[in-house]
Amino acid sequence: MRLIFVRHGDPDYEHDSLTETGRIEAALVAERLSGMDIKEFITSPLGRARETAEYTLKKTGRTAQTLEWTQEFFKVRILRPDKGGEREIVWDWLPQDWTIHPEFYDPVQWSQNPIMKEAHVGEEYDRVCKGLDDFLSEHGYRRDGRLYRAESPNRDTYVFFTHFGATCVFLSHLLNISPMTLWHGLCMAPTSVTSVYTEERREGIASFRANECGDVSHLYTAGRAPSSHARFCETYSNMDERHD
Repeated sequence: MRLIFVRHGDPDYEHDSLTETGRIEAALVAERLSGMDIKEFITSPLGRARETAEYTLKKTGRTAQTLEWTQEFFKVRILRPDKGGEREIVWDWLPQDWTIHPEFYDPVQWSQNPIMKEAHVGEEYDRVCKGLDDFLSEHGYRRDGRLYRAESPNRDTYVFFTHFGATCVFLSHLLNISPMTLWHGLCMAPTSVTSVYTEERREGIASFRANECGDVSHLYTAGRAPSSHARFCETYSNMDERHD
């Protein structure tokens, strides 16, 4: 089995849609995906993901299933240490604030940090992971500890039109890594492609392995640079790039 996670195109967050740049990006990733043998398309219920998906669905003459748990991971918000009581999305901490906590590097203990516990982040993470595991179970792979029982092993490919924060949660669960290290250590530009596949080295026992993360080769092939809605300033002195 192969799972492909496509981040939505360059977003207009105010209207939960795509910018003109995002629409061009969505058309380019549609070109890439349309040549693949896809078993099923899944989309987040949020507008920017659905609009991105529409370009591929129209090109392939297909439909997509909308699954609530694939939406952005923002139903819980934390009291970010440097924000003086303001609640912020869970994955956007200053490096100097989160890296001092060793539990954040642990795939189990990360959610036990007091700030995470206060916001019930662990419960929301578990809910989303259950949605993913239920989907995998329906398609032949049942979670068993940190691995999966290959009850109906297959080579099917499923494409998810989703979001950066959510994709890091999926990878965290599938690869047994703390999401904090992924949220803060990975960059996935709009319409980037991230994929994982199963390896069944012993019959009936499967694990997932990533073979691409944040790939935007479809943009570079078309002569386009990735959108900046993914990263912060490369140097502090560059006031044209996002600092916070």
